[in-house]
This record gives sequence, C-alpha cells and structure tokens, in this order.
Amino acid sequence: MPADIHVFRCLQDNIGVLVHDPATGACAAIDAPEEAAVVRALEERGWQLSHILVTHRHADHVQGIAGLKARYGCRVVAPKKSASEVPGADQSAGEGDRVVVGDLSAEVWDTPGHCRDHIAYWFGAEKALFAGDTIFTLGCGRVMESSMDEMWHSLERFAGLPDDTRVYSGHDYVLSNAKFALAADPENEAVQRRAAEAERAAKEGRFLVPSTIGEEKATNPFLRAGEPALARSVDKAGAPANEVFAALREWKNRF
Repeated sequence: MPADIHVFRCLQDNIGVLVHDPATGACAAIDAPEEAAVVRALEERGWQLSHILVTHRHADHVQGIAGLKARYGCRVVAPKKSASEVPGADQSAGEGDRVVVGDLSAEVWDTPGHCRDHIAYWFGAEKALFAGDTIFTLGCGRVMESSMDEMWHSLERFAGLPDDTRVYSGHDYVLSNAKFALAADPENEAVQRRAAEAERAAKEGRFLVPSTIGEEKATNPFLRAGEPALARSVDKAGAPANEVFAALREWKNRF
C-alpha cells in the first residue's frame, strides 16, 4: 500500500510533513518545527506518531520534539553528526543507512551545505524525497557551515533522481525564490509560469510543496547552474557549474 503523505504549515514559513504507513499504522513526522501544529495534523487524520525523522539540528526543526515525544513516545532519528544536539534522539543515521517506518523504508543521504549535519531521507518505493533545507521550491538553502561545493554536490545528487520524484522541503519561500529565479533566468518561460502559479497559490492559501525533481530542473536556478543562460546572468560564461552555483547563491544572499 502506498504511503499517505500530508503537508501542513508550521510556525511562520516552515513546512510540516507526516508520512503514514496504512499497512501498519506507523507514522513519521519529518522534523518537528512546532508541537501544536503536528498534533493538530495527526488528530485531523486519526494517526499516531511513531517516529520523528530529523534532517538537521536547527531549532526551527527540532523544537517540537520534546513535547511530541512526551505525548506519543515516538522514536527520534537524528543525523549522526549532531545526534548529541538533537533532543530525545534514540537513533542516529547517516550516509548509506536505512530508516524503517512500519513497512516503509528510506535511504539516508548526507547532504551538507546548509549545515554540516544535514541529511535527507529518500523513500525510493514512494519516489519521495524529504530534503529539509537543502532544496526549496525554486530555491536552495543558505550555505552556512559547509562549502559551496558541498552544497552543489548535494543538489547534483538530487538532480539525478527520477523526474517524477516528489520533493518535500522544509520551508515555503516560493514567492521570494520566484522573484530571484525571474531575475536570474528571465527568458525561461517555465520559470514565468511557475512564478505565476506561486502567486495564485499564495492568494489561495496554498504552497507549492511538494514539487518534483523535473519541475526543479526546469525552473530552479540553482539546479540549472550548468545552463549557459544562468552562467551569463552572473558573468561566468564558460565557467564550471559549481562556480556558477556559488555566484548565484552569493547573489541570492544579497537579493
């Protein structure tokens, strides 16, 4: 049976995600930005929380763990590189490990860039990637504790997944990301359509999560750093994609 996946808003712009296995009743939250929002989503669907899968240790991704664990007794899986900094961690996971939620299984990828400990969860049978703050709809995370090359490598790995892979990211920054994508890739008609869709979604109270790898490869300037148009936009014509990516990310930081 396919997983039930539910997305909802937490805090101001965080995205909460529940992954429910209908065969066993097991249910995982991807990160725990806000206890009340997670509880509300669980109660609306009649699900019981069995796991919290943490992508990284930043406060807006872990601050709900203590309350949720006290309420549900759930198992907390934390990145190996920061397990001691994640409250209530029961298990650590890193590159090549597998995490099981009922009958569902995820491969763990180390995805440094946004921070040193970042991991992602790839549920291959579900074609679902839980990417935290590494990639966003039309954007990517700010590079903080790792190198630009490490972030580029993490994004390249994502780009290698099937185009119909659903991408669940940790924040809804789509309007600001769309403005930057239009500035960086102004002749791209797919970007123009996506930006218009983002505007409509915001007016209707929706957000564009999940996205797909195919949509991001067509419209996300950071995944398109190997394209000549993006290189020209940062005066890097002919430069390798990793250099173009770094220049794009620096531009976005100032945007």
